[in-house]
Amino acid sequence: MTTETVLPEVLENLFVAYSKPEDVFAALLPAVCDVLQTDRCFLHLRNPQTRMYQNLCWRRSPEIPDTSTKGWEQEIEWEREDPMFAAALRTDSSIFVEDVELASSDVLNINFERKYFGHRTLIHAHLCHDGLLWAILQPCIFGHPRVWSEFDRSVIDRVLEKLKPFVLSYVRDAEV
Repeated sequence: MTTETVLPEVLENLFVAYSKPEDVFAALLPAVCDVLQTDRCFLHLRNPQTRMYQNLCWRRSPEIPDTSTKGWEQEIEWEREDPMFAAALRTDSSIFVEDVELASSDVLNINFERKYFGHRTLIHAHLCHDGLLWAILQPCIFGHPRVWSEFDRSVIDRVLEKLKPFVLSYVRDAEV
């Protein structure tokens, strides 16, 4: 195995150390930010049948907008305004945006991004199972663009793979 296909130890260890999804999520979000050197990471958990969702968020400082929800909420049809959410619902590959300001309108809606998120660069990582979207992991950076490396992309792929059973279990157990 090359180093680009190996999950960094801090991430690998948390999937071993924690068995409860809530504990995995709490440890994962700051660890992803540290490994990828991002400012915020949130996990958008969703029940694909009912379109109920919950956001868990970690951010480096209180000046960065918090996307957390207080619990489960009903999704609205974001796919009408947000091409990335539409891509996620289609279970397309994860999207790595190097600069929100320069991305084409078929990739993202700049006004939607500014209004709801405020980041400059992001990864819109789609966690899918059986042809359905179950979660979006979104590390992002504020204030400057970023070229996402092969290392960054492989970390996201491996994290999604390891995260999947925890997300499925959590959402199914929530019965929302």
